[in-house]
Amino acid sequence: MTPSAPGAATGADPDGDDQQADVTGDGEAGDDEAGADAGDPVRRGRGGRGERQDPPVGALGVLGAAVKELVIVVGMALVLSFVVKTWLLQAFYIPSGSMENTLRIDDRVIVSKLTPGPIDLRRGDIVVFADPGSWLEPVVQQSHGTVVTGLRDAMMFVGLLPDNSENHLIKRVIGLPGDHVKCCDQGGRLTVNGVPVKEPYLMPGDAASESEFDITVPRGRVWVMGDHRSDSSDSRFHDAPGNDGRQGSVDERLIVGRAVAIVWPLDHLTWLSSPTATFAKVPNHAPGEDRAGTPPAGDRPPGGGD
Repeated sequence: MTPSAPGAATGADPDGDDQQADVTGDGEAGDDEAGADAGDPVRRGRGGRGERQDPPVGALGVLGAAVKELVIVVGMALVLSFVVKTWLLQAFYIPSGSMENTLRIDDRVIVSKLTPGPIDLRRGDIVVFADPGSWLEPVVQQSHGTVVTGLRDAMMFVGLLPDNSENHLIKRVIGLPGDHVKCCDQGGRLTVNGVPVKEPYLMPGDAASESEFDITVPRGRVWVMGDHRSDSSDSRFHDAPGNDGRQGSVDERLIVGRAVAIVWPLDHLTWLSSPTATFAKVPNHAPGEDRAGTPPAGDRPPGGGD
């Protein structure tokens, strides 16, 4: 009899024909009784063909697979959260009462970063913006330990915790670029481009403004005010010394986005829609001025001044 080559075995076919069957294994193939090495179990199938049997998966293998899957899922969630926070939505924490009763202390709001941008700003929008400079007093940081502080900052960075707004403010847009905003008329109301507006969002008992002003919003900027007018350090209080809208208005590039919803606490859960009816009759710009907040070319002073 001719010896079998390594990796092959000679078996008997039921019909009497000789048939060679391949076997995947580490050792040489023999007859059925020889099998394979003890560490490489072989299951004989029909026709003498051998198939490798997968060894049973131990507890450590199952645990390792579960940990690997968990790491992948958590990593994907963190990346997705960071992408959403950077370009779409971000949560903010309300630390003061300047927007009461619309927003209360400790509320958490969701801010859409599509405004301004693909979606234009509108009068009445509630916006979050970076401190234009000296609007906020320095905040004394409370130490919670290096580990806790680092973990909190990391979770805020990826968007898993709301921003504590320590260097941001939240106010309502009253005037867009080019708007002529004045307070107050004989009825104690704000006027925007000569049209008096009734503001339903004001804190009950508050006047439209306790200080008078008469400004035109410069190009690329907005005039913002809090709903709690008697407790809001807004555009009115940062417009000195010019008192013409240049210092108190906020650069649109500082705006993070528009607040669209209150998500916490649950008993204050609500959608923050813009009060379109309040400004429905306001024209797009003040009479005699273009949309950018400067007089038409024929009315500009000699020398092309602003």
